[in-house]
Amino acid sequence: MTGAACGAIARSMTDDPPFSPALLPAGFVDLLTPDARTEAEGVDALMGVFASHGYNRVRPPLMEFEETLLAGSGASLADQSFRVMDPDTRRMMVLRPDITPQIARMAATRLGGAPRPLRLSYSGSCVVVLPAAAEESGRQIMQAGIELIGPDTPQADAEVVSVAAEALAQLGVPGVSFDLTMPPFVPALLEEAKVPAAVRPALMRALDRKDAAAVAELGGTLSETLITLLRAAGPAEQAVSLLARIDLPPRSRAIIQRLADTVEAVRALNPTLRLTVDPVEFRGWKYHTGVCVTVFAVGRSEELGRGGRYLCNDNEPACGLTFRPDVLFRMIPPAAARPRVYLAPGADRQVAASLRKQGYATLAALGGVSAARAKGAASTQAEAHGPEYDRAEARRLGCSHILSGATCTELE
Repeated sequence: MTGAACGAIARSMTDDPPFSPALLPAGFVDLLTPDARTEAEGVDALMGVFASHGYNRVRPPLMEFEETLLAGSGASLADQSFRVMDPDTRRMMVLRPDITPQIARMAATRLGGAPRPLRLSYSGSCVVVLPAAAEESGRQIMQAGIELIGPDTPQADAEVVSVAAEALAQLGVPGVSFDLTMPPFVPALLEEAKVPAAVRPALMRALDRKDAAAVAELGGTLSETLITLLRAAGPAEQAVSLLARIDLPPRSRAIIQRLADTVEAVRALNPTLRLTVDPVEFRGWKYHTGVCVTVFAVGRSEELGRGGRYLCNDNEPACGLTFRPDVLFRMIPPAAARPRVYLAPGADRQVAASLRKQGYATLAALGGVSAARAKGAASTQAEAHGPEYDRAEARRLGCSHILSGATCTELE
């Protein structure tokens, strides 16, 4: 390589713009106030409702060994998992993309001897390779949810829905709707009706798209039944009534009856809850085995949360629901900041402590920075210790009050 070429490469490298410390990998963001405060306080509110119903909080680790996290129900998460090599053991570790499989592991191991029903709650960050939906841009996501492990009954399914509904009401989320589905239903029906295996993938895609024409073409003798099922989607009571009149094979009938029993159990706890049923919805439910639920809000397409029935690692029945706080808290007003009180030099410490107990945030004078200096002007030592300086500093720092001695005064 000639000297001229080397020089050109060197100039090209040095001409590159400097790397910005604010640049983050795609899908990762800094969460600032008030968003970070809204998320933290919102998660606390959710966890408080969960605790009030007897759900004990647990905290699984952010990373686990690949063969542990991606075993059992976690196997379906393999394509969404970031992997790193543990420099100590030389074994592959996985950043969790979902917390639910970790709860299943804990229930089967550390909590295997705990009394059932086992009620657990959790919150924490997950990392996914790709966002779950096109409208989502984040790869680091928050989860907060509950798992009810042991009973396999409509009442257990209904409890999870009811607790979730109460948590959303506590936050003031408007227009909440719970959509119930039975992912095992369509595969069971196609199998019992002996629909040829070669046709099933295309038929299931048509059902997923709600394409009645394609369903009629591909469904054969089952076409009329499948189109009726498509039309059954809607308000829960209406759907259940229509489903009860459809002639179904035994296994499929039992699945639909469990759905109907769950609707009845939910209604017993929440008579006015907006509840819908989609009997042919199955997309995205990779490890679920029974009634599933997706939470929406009127006028919004994104999911607020989802969950359903599955089997723990030792095949123990379980059901749960996971909220997405990063989606959920965009729907509520930002959490209000604490009113701020500036503590002038010599402020009474006991009064300041009392103000903090009342919900105020106190900002102590630290010296060395003056309002005048912050504006680029000179200040004297006297200015840095006078009442005018204290009031100017209080305003500059966003305080509504100032505490001088034992007297707290509202700023004009």
